[in-house]
Amino acid sequence: MCEQTLVSKEKEVPSKEIYTLACAGLKKLALNQECRNAFDKNSLFFKLFEQAAHRYIIASDAQELNRKLHTLAAKGYQLGVEYVGEENHDPHVVQRFVGEYLSAVQRFADAGLKPQLGFDLSAVGMLISQETAYRNASAILAAAAQHDIPVMISMEHSSAVDKILEVYAELAPAHLNVGITVQAHLHRTVNDLPRIISYGRKVRLVKGVYNESLDVALPRGEELDDRYLMLLDNLLAASVPVSCATQDPNLIKRLFAGGYNSKIEELEMLHGVQPEVLRSAREAGLNCRIAAVYGDSWYLHFLHRLAESPDNVLEALADFYDPSRITFGAGY
Repeated sequence: MCEQTLVSKEKEVPSKEIYTLACAGLKKLALNQECRNAFDKNSLFFKLFEQAAHRYIIASDAQELNRKLHTLAAKGYQLGVEYVGEENHDPHVVQRFVGEYLSAVQRFADAGLKPQLGFDLSAVGMLISQETAYRNASAILAAAAQHDIPVMISMEHSSAVDKILEVYAELAPAHLNVGITVQAHLHRTVNDLPRIISYGRKVRLVKGVYNESLDVALPRGEELDDRYLMLLDNLLAASVPVSCATQDPNLIKRLFAGGYNSKIEELEMLHGVQPEVLRSAREAGLNCRIAAVYGDSWYLHFLHRLAESPDNVLEALADFYDPSRITFGAGY
C-alpha cells in the first residue's frame, strides 16, 4: 500500500494554483528593490544567467544589436526595440537612458533601420516629475520623427496609469509618431479607452503583465480573453491602428478565428518567446513584429519572461547548463 501511494504521489502534476503562485513569486522577486539594487554586471546572478538571458535579450551593445535586427528584418518581420531600464529615480541615470535613445535613433537611421522604439515613462523621468518625463519623451519623439521612426509608450502598474495618460495627453496632439500601450486586464481600461481613442494614435493592446489585485484587474483566463477582444472591437470600430501584442497561442487562434488578422496592423511578440507561433502567423499572411530588448539591465525583463510559464524556468536552467542551445533567429 505504501509503495502504491508513493508511486501515485510521484505521478501527481503540480496544481494550477501552484503554477499561479510560482508565477506571482517570480514577479514579486522581479520587483524586489533590494534584489534590483544588487543587480549589475558584477553581481553573481548576472554572471550566472547572462547567457541564458540572451534567449530574450538580443544584444548588449549597439553593433551587435544592429546586426541582429538586420537578420530578423531579412526574415520578413517588422521590428520593435527597447533599451532595458525602468523606474529611474536618479536624474543622471535618466539622462544616460535618454541619451542612449537619442544615439540609437541616429544609429538606426545610419544603418537603414526603422524599428518602433518603446520605453516606460518611469525610465525617462516620471519618478522625478511629469514635466521631466514629458520633456524627455518629447525629445526622443522629435528625434525619431526626423527619420520616420515610430515610438510606443509602454504601460506600467496600475498606480502609474493616471500620470502616464496625463503625459500621453500632452504628447499625442504634438507628435504623430507616438502610440500608447493599453492593458486589457485593468478594469479601468474600459472607461479609459474612449479618451485614448480620441487622439487617433496607434494603440498596442496587451493583456497586462503586472500583479494586480482582483478589484483592480482580471486574472488570466477566458474572461480576460473576452475583454481583450471587446476592447479590440472598440478600437477597430473607431478606425484606430491596433497592434495586438500577445504571446498566448489560444488568443492568437481566436484572433484568426474571428477574422481580426485582416483588420489589425500587426501581431507583436517579444523576442525569444514562442518564435514558431509568430512564424506561423506570418506565414498565414499576418504582419508580425518582433519586440527586441537590448542592454545589460535585464533583471526585470528576464524574470518576467520566466514568470510567464513554468516551461520557461526549466528552459532557462537548461540554457544555464548548455548555452549552446540558444541559436539566434532559430524558429523565426
